[in-house]
Amino acid sequence: MDIIVNGKKLPVEDGLTVGGLLDIQKIVPARVAVEINRSIVSRADFDFVKLAPDDTVEIIRFVGGG
Repeated sequence: MDIIVNGKKLPVEDGLTVGGLLDIQKIVPARVAVEINRSIVSRADFDFVKLAPDDTVEIIRFVGGG
């Protein structure tokens, strides 16, 4: 199936979870916020929320500075 991640089409396997997507992208879950179809996903739910065809996912990384 295809999803959109940060504006780019990405083919992924059916049943993939948000946590699985972050693993594939080599992203540390504690350092991001994830939104699916304009709804924020709780970090506690990353391993339970399954992605569906044509979902639009935004992964927002926290950046520190000084």
